Amino acid sequence: MSEGFDDLLAANKRYSISFPHGFDGIAHQGVLIITCMDSRLEPLEMFGLRVGEAKVLRTPGGRVTPAALAGCVLGAYKLNVSRILVVPHTRCAAAAMDDAGVRASILESAGVDVGDFVFGADPDQIGRLRDDVELLRNHELLAGRCDVGGFLYDVDTGLVEQKC
Repeated sequence: MSEGFDDLLAANKRYSISFPHGFDGIAHQGVLIITCMDSRLEPLEMFGLRVGEAKVLRTPGGRVTPAALAGCVLGAYKLNVSRILVVPHTRCAAAAMDDAGVRASILESAGVDVGDFVFGADPDQIGRLRDDVELLRNHELLAGRCDVGGFLYDVDTGLVEQKC
């Protein structure tokens, strides 16, 4: 086993003493948030939610990937989800360039050719957000079952603005 995780395992032992117990896995506020993997975002806190009140799915750029779509459908039918928020953010690396730019950047900085790997990067962040929201709103398994909204989180102010 790798010793590279020892600090995190030690922190987990401390956490286990006081972590919230007794949750059933249901989204008690009916909320599912799809947002970016960026560590500047605290999805529950930014909406005044606590553990057990919402489901959180993280993807590069806060995009609706096939796995995120599967999570939305599962959430809607099994986990009490009735509201889905898609929340990308300002100053996002996945909105700074397209996939070709990301691949070129990795090649330049790391010397690794990632081939035609798809990251989902696109500088038209609001256009992507609108497309993702429409995908969810019109999906045969979600339409009429969940309210879906598109929002932009500002990493400099902490504010969220509804875009669609």
